[in-house]
Amino acid sequence: MINDFGQIALLSIMSHLFFIAISWWALQAFRLEKLLKANHVFQARLLYILLAIVIGSTVSNFFLDYLQWSKQLPLILQNIKLVNI
Repeated sequence: MINDFGQIALLSIMSHLFFIAISWWALQAFRLEKLLKANHVFQARLLYILLAIVIGSTVSNFFLDYLQWSKQLPLILQNIKLVNI
């Protein structure tokens, strides 16, 4: 059981990093510098990083929740069969 927690933790870390990287890549398509003030390079980079973290973490949490729910679904169906008997 403890070994399972380690696998879940590793999957969660890898999922978050993967989706943050994908979000970073996707955000490069936007020209946010047009909306920002001139000569505020540090703030623009920080905004890109924070947006990538927020979007990536949200997508990763959705993915991990969906994975967890799909693992639990057979247990729910098994309990329904037991109640009907």
